[in-house]
Amino acid sequence: MSAQLKFKDRTRSQFFSTVRKRVDAYFVENGVSSNANAAMWRKASFFLIGYATLYGLILSNQFGLWTMFGMAIVLGMFAAFIGFNVSHDGLHGSFSSRGWVNRLMGNSFYLLGANPYIWKITHNIVHHTYTNIPGHDEDIELAPGLVRLDPQEDLKPWHRFQQWYTFPLYALASLSWVFRKDFVKFFKNQIGHHDNSSHPRQEYVKLFASKIIYYFFFLILPVLVLDLTWWQLAVGFIMMHIAEGLVLGLVFQLAHAVEGTDFPMPDERGDIQEAWAVHQMRTTANFAPDSATAAFFCGGLNRQIEHHLFPKVCHIHYPAISKIVKDTAHEFGLPYLENRTFGSALLSHFRLLRTLGRTQPVRPLVAQPVAVTQQEPVPFL
Repeated sequence: MSAQLKFKDRTRSQFFSTVRKRVDAYFVENGVSSNANAAMWRKASFFLIGYATLYGLILSNQFGLWTMFGMAIVLGMFAAFIGFNVSHDGLHGSFSSRGWVNRLMGNSFYLLGANPYIWKITHNIVHHTYTNIPGHDEDIELAPGLVRLDPQEDLKPWHRFQQWYTFPLYALASLSWVFRKDFVKFFKNQIGHHDNSSHPRQEYVKLFASKIIYYFFFLILPVLVLDLTWWQLAVGFIMMHIAEGLVLGLVFQLAHAVEGTDFPMPDERGDIQEAWAVHQMRTTANFAPDSATAAFFCGGLNRQIEHHLFPKVCHIHYPAISKIVKDTAHEFGLPYLENRTFGSALLSHFRLLRTLGRTQPVRPLVAQPVAVTQQEPVPFL
């Protein structure tokens, strides 16, 4: 029988209970809800209306080729911003105290051509629990065999150049998501070591129906209404997704794949010898924490530390609680990783890719497969 991966809090760390108590006190003392406020609703409306407007303008057939080409690129960026600012909070249940509102906001993920159900499994359950653990967190398996983020993975000759070719691969992430990734993940028996062998019947219907609808609105309807050749439409569609994929890929990778973040391996019993919240502090990093622009467009993903500790708190509140989290981390002698700018985070990611493209693999201590127990409690997922 294989071992079960568990977080063993040998030191009985009081970090998470302390920081949670302080964050809860902040909301109570200030009479503030941890869900979306007026500013959050305005921001969500801006991106949703902007997306619909751009799509409508393109289909109006009132603009020249190059103007529509530019609007397609911006439309792809708006899709990514909806993912960051609307879908992400909705899928984590942090947008509202009402479940139907969260479901509605989470379903905006369909506008990206992506499936919210499978995202909740891969992201909310697997990634948020087993962050950066090789063999469990598939987010560090960007392009198996091509990109090496797992220190255990065999080093190949081409990995020496991965810091150069990985960034262009991010641009293909959205296209892969629309045509391949959701189907592959949905029909895998395991994601990491999470049992993924059974899904509700309605999710099969939603997966295929939503993909067909997306293909209709973005591949068939434009052919019917626009005075463009098929190859011009294909270029516009591809460029829209290249823009979307590049924005998505870069922002997500700057949270966990930068210098200083850990990629911990289970011990010989298949355990992680620290508390779950402490593990999050060692595997997660912020970027551009003082940038209002990053906060507006990235939907709080520039403050991933706060997000991983409090995914049920709407991201609009992360700047307010970040000082509490940072001070508490320092009080308990824990790292609080951050890159001061978006550019410095990109450089750090570049250097990490270069390092992992040269270092020999670190072999795991366990000699047998490690399975995940579904009994492991994870706060606030």
